[in-house]
Amino acid sequence: MTGELKILGQKSQTRKILPFYLPFQIADIISTVEFNNTGELLATGDKGGRVVIFQREQESKNLPHRRGEYNVYSTFQSHEPEFDYLKSLEIEEKINKIRWLPQQNAAYFLLSTNDKTVKLWKVSERDKRPEGYNLKDEEGRLRDPCTITTLRVPVLRPMDLMVEATPRRVFSNAHTYHINSISVNSDYETYMSADDLRINLWNLEITNRSFNIVDIKPTNMEELTEVITAAEFHPHHCNTFVYSSSKGTIRLCDMRSSALCDKHSKLFEEPEDPSNRSFFSEIISSISDVKFNHSGRYIMTRDYLTVKVWDLNMENRPIETYQVHDYLRSKLCSLYENDCIFDKFECVWNGSDSVIMTGSYNNFFRMFDRNTKRDVTLEASRENSKPRAILKPRKVCVGGKRRKDEISVDSLDFSKKILHTAWHPSENIIAVAATNNLYIFQDKVN
Repeated sequence: MTGELKILGQKSQTRKILPFYLPFQIADIISTVEFNNTGELLATGDKGGRVVIFQREQESKNLPHRRGEYNVYSTFQSHEPEFDYLKSLEIEEKINKIRWLPQQNAAYFLLSTNDKTVKLWKVSERDKRPEGYNLKDEEGRLRDPCTITTLRVPVLRPMDLMVEATPRRVFSNAHTYHINSISVNSDYETYMSADDLRINLWNLEITNRSFNIVDIKPTNMEELTEVITAAEFHPHHCNTFVYSSSKGTIRLCDMRSSALCDKHSKLFEEPEDPSNRSFFSEIISSISDVKFNHSGRYIMTRDYLTVKVWDLNMENRPIETYQVHDYLRSKLCSLYENDCIFDKFECVWNGSDSVIMTGSYNNFFRMFDRNTKRDVTLEASRENSKPRAILKPRKVCVGGKRRKDEISVDSLDFSKKILHTAWHPSENIIAVAATNNLYIFQDKVN
């Protein structure tokens, strides 16, 4: 990929809109979006505990432009609602996170988690079925061994392609609080799961035992001042990971230093400007997402109003700060009253780490080009979701006279929010979840 992103040059177009659940219900709200390592598959999870996997259309000589389209590949129920009888608590089936494992054979593997339980799923194809059993008849019933007089060799017969999703591992009973993050390690043998106060390290082959690597729970819960909001492994060093907190800090930990990483190796924190101090300062400084870039040299964090990029070698301040929707600063009081101020927005890098994407309200999403310092606001809506339609930049008017193509900050719909986005690992293809609709955009195809 080149450093210049065509989307910022207003050349992006819609390839496919996938409103895959109708009619709209709470269970249909998309709660996570994730491309696999090659970008050929795209998985979404929803509040109903379902996982829907989309597969990229294979290129053909007759229809070369259909290459970017994604169609439903498999749908399965990952989690069911449960009830904790000891605590008298309902456990939601909502999928909080999905993480793909690198493909090792013909099958695909992914981790999905709700608030309490992580599951490892195998997604595989079957286009042949065995026939000619000796101990079973054609309908699958066991035959009387006394009636078997000849030995048959079973054969494989072609059948319609069937995609099967089977749970291979269930990792449960390790979290007292709600799981907010899972991250696969670069050794591809272990992964971690993080809740509000603890981070656990798991082996992908062992379900009945995990190792607690971070525990910030105080002896007296009245002394609790912060919680863990997100965590991720370094993309190349299996001993290194970061986790963010509700106080706006990021801690880098090294598992080589101690088994329990309560003492961090580095602490990234930006000093607060006293002139900007307000009642909402702590709330809006809470980090909702943290991501390493592909090289592992930089960390990106998202708080309520900004996206920040940190250099691992500089802890005292970020090297880049991007204002996502600074025009909402004057609206914090009403956003607090309607609970929108607690929304957790995610952020993603493009394949070359040159562009950052994150969501906003009114179905807007923002892109920031790190090289040219240009930014753009785009909208995911049914109006611009026709195939090959060009996405036009949107602008928000804060005050004064509003232009024809601008939208007033008072007209923004805070019920329409883009919390979850994903970027293809090597191409300019993005997936944007807007409530119960999944929009996929890609660069203009000539």
